[in-house]
Amino acid sequence: MSAPRLSRKLVLEEAQRVPDGAGGHGLTWVALGTLWGLVEAGAGHERAGEFVTLSSVGYRITVRAAPQGAASRPKPEQRFREGARIFRITAVTEEDAEGHYLTCFAQEEVLA
Repeated sequence: MSAPRLSRKLVLEEAQRVPDGAGGHGLTWVALGTLWGLVEAGAGHERAGEFVTLSSVGYRITVRAAPQGAASRPKPEQRFREGARIFRITAVTEEDAEGHYLTCFAQEEVLA
């Protein structure tokens, strides 16, 4: 296997609950760090609702591996941000037998 071309700058983010000042809490996204990745689009589909259409595309995002438990290791329920684009991570696995790279399966959803 040849090394992937990690040419896209991605910010790894994690959701955190914060008090809303009224006894409840809201959700905010906190940056954990920047990773370089290879972003490959998969198949897309569209769902029409009553007032909005949701377009969804699956992606395979390859990044350098990090040890289990490291803050820089992506995991499901986190997301990558690239400018205004957001890729919600659904699964993570090792890309190669040596464990040098990780493949993150992600979804990008866009309201149309």
